[in-house]
Amino acid sequence: MALRIKICGITREEDALAAVDAGADALGFVFVPGTPRFIEPGRAAAIVRGLPPFVSRVGLFVNAAPELIEATLAEVGLDTVQLHGDEAPEVGRSLLRRVRVIQAFRVQGPETLHRLPEHRESTHAWLLDAYVPGASGGTGARFDWTLAVQARDLGHPLILAGGLKPENIADAVHQVRPFAVDVSSGVESAPGRKDPEKVRQLIAAARSV
Repeated sequence: MALRIKICGITREEDALAAVDAGADALGFVFVPGTPRFIEPGRAAAIVRGLPPFVSRVGLFVNAAPELIEATLAEVGLDTVQLHGDEAPEVGRSLLRRVRVIQAFRVQGPETLHRLPEHRESTHAWLLDAYVPGASGGTGARFDWTLAVQARDLGHPLILAGGLKPENIADAVHQVRPFAVDVSSGVESAPGRKDPEKVRQLIAAARSV
């Protein structure tokens, strides 16, 4: 199966279109107030309206109230929800009939992998990110990719995130062979502002494996 590539933390229409033009399969919008890449649902909806067909639209939430997730889904027109906090499997299960669901895990060590199977039936994929105290993602930190290989072997679609950038994406894809990669800070000129050349370089390198 061909690698899927998601560019996350989109806050500007020009960045969204540049990522799609470079070959991104999915765009991520962060609905977590107080974070560097937060975007208001109304602004995200305007960007989504300008996207071409067949681009997946992913909303990232951290321990959000179910009613907030539902309202944002409706307003923005999302087709995938990424749960990036400590959500119970019931949260993902409640969304499965309407959208695709990704559960993220911040990897501290092998013990993190023990949590994955309980989210198998409530998700379409697992995402592994680096653990950084006080942060939910987008830190630019990476974790031990051998743990990602172990997670992939559990037989559920795996999305690799955490510290990915043009310089290491080919090695990451070659080593882990994930279903998809998720990149945010590694292709930015500043938080929430994507560098089109870095996006192009990363996607080209990822596709070259």
